[in-house]
Amino acid sequence: MCQASVLPTGGGVTVRPAGTEGRGASAARVGPDAGPAPEEPVNSARAAGELGLSRTEFARAVQLGIVRAGPPAAGGAVRFARAELERVRSSGGRPETLRERVETVAGAPGAATVLGIGPSRFARLARCGHLVPVGYRINRYRAVVWLYLAAELREFAAAEPELLRGRAPEADRELLAARDDLRPRRWRGRHVGLLLGRTADPWERAAVLAGVLPEAELREAVPDPAERILLAALAPPPPYGHPQVPAAAAVAEGLLRAGPPEEVRHYRAGLDLALTGARAARAQPKSTGDSGPT
Repeated sequence: MCQASVLPTGGGVTVRPAGTEGRGASAARVGPDAGPAPEEPVNSARAAGELGLSRTEFARAVQLGIVRAGPPAAGGAVRFARAELERVRSSGGRPETLRERVETVAGAPGAATVLGIGPSRFARLARCGHLVPVGYRINRYRAVVWLYLAAELREFAAAEPELLRGRAPEADRELLAARDDLRPRRWRGRHVGLLLGRTADPWERAAVLAGVLPEAELREAVPDPAERILLAALAPPPPYGHPQVPAAAAVAEGLLRAGPPEEVRHYRAGLDLALTGARAARAQPKSTGDSGPT
């Protein structure tokens, strides 16, 4: 999940029998009954091809936890075990099924079409937090275009038909009158939850939460510069599709940081708890590599 390579005490290591150094992987075999060597893991491009997905579809599948990354290669590149790809296929992971699970639609017009409503009504539902984005794009006008899972839109239409027609609920009208927009906060909550679900390491979990806090709040929460350096090294990369153009990247960076005071307090409390646990356990962050496709 991170670029740093700091091995924990008691973490997983590769064990080579004495005297086999420099003789290749086959030297570790001890007799004719030794089983076949495990198949080498594959990179993101190969894994996507074997599952019949495009690079973008595969990246979304990894983000959502449908496909789980394995231990990274020596250089930190993400790898996927053959057993994991087989697990996905054996659990009903046909290409067409996987595509349905990761299909996204962009912006209010596309999402409204899936729901069979007008774009303005969809925008109201999304702003009021009824529908949670799964990603974003920054268009040429530096405006945020939110992405939604098509499958979730269909599920919402089936579960909440009354919200697709008629007058808005009172709570929604109050939010709209206050010009509130819950989409960024809802997306951050989803993004952080997915990242936390991909690691059990306490320092990496702390790094996820630290990455959501504004700089001033982070310095107050983590006064030790060495710990801040460590958390920065363990920080997950930006989401897949994060823009590289500086002007667009500046807009997107704002989406990665908590905004409303109550949201900042929520992530600050989570970081405090994560750091307390990590320090008490004297755990060192383990090397898991970048958890996103490369």
